[in-house]
Amino acid sequence: MSLCKDCIKGVTHDGAPEGKIEIIGGVECYVGTPTADFPKDKVLLMLTDALGLPLVNNQLLVDDFAKNGFKTILPDYLHGDPIPASVMVGVSDAMVGTVFDIGKWFTTHGTADTRPLLDKVIAALKADGVTTFGAVGYCFGGRYVFDLACDGVISAAATSHPSLLQIPADLEKYVATAKAPLLINSCTVDSQFPIEAQAQADKIFASFAPGYKREYFEGCTHGFAVRGDLNDPKVKAAKEAAFAVTVEWLLKYL
Repeated sequence: MSLCKDCIKGVTHDGAPEGKIEIIGGVECYVGTPTADFPKDKVLLMLTDALGLPLVNNQLLVDDFAKNGFKTILPDYLHGDPIPASVMVGVSDAMVGTVFDIGKWFTTHGTADTRPLLDKVIAALKADGVTTFGAVGYCFGGRYVFDLACDGVISAAATSHPSLLQIPADLEKYVATAKAPLLINSCTVDSQFPIEAQAQADKIFASFAPGYKREYFEGCTHGFAVRGDLNDPKVKAAKEAAFAVTVEWLLKYL
């Protein structure tokens, strides 16, 4: 498994993050807290793309989930070594392999390197009284949404253009072992979760009792829901719609 060229392409979004950095279970996290009252025993885990906690786009998404009533925590499960946002600037398809070696980066950011940090955060939150978790994952983070659901950690799951899935094995495993309702935001151009995989997901999840929904955003590319160019009206509308349907899903199931 590896990442694709679209995993490091995109634009930085405008905005001033409103959350704060906290150390949870020894792991640096970006935390968004609702201003209104919220259930203290529930947490939404925001599982980022490979650009991780420092990317302002990810922090702004945390803030937006918090504004919709979810205590949201973004763990730095990339152990302080995300793909830098600077590689996104002016990157063409031909340049991707020269501006950043995704394959080399991935050798030290596999499940064995990253999942332990996520588990530390979850354990610390449980010790602090959290009993119910939801997870939303973008790109790289989609892999962990599947893993946490199959491990019975989360009660609600949502992912946009997930990466690193084995198709159809991971879809079949989810149906066989997970109980968390699953939302997938998909798109047209996506080598990580292509049209064929989307069709397989619909077939495999057709009778998934906990709940399944797949949204499709025509003409969009892998990464649109977190790194899309908001100056493109179509991409902006799709990004906002994907967020809205995710919030709706979480309000229903978390």
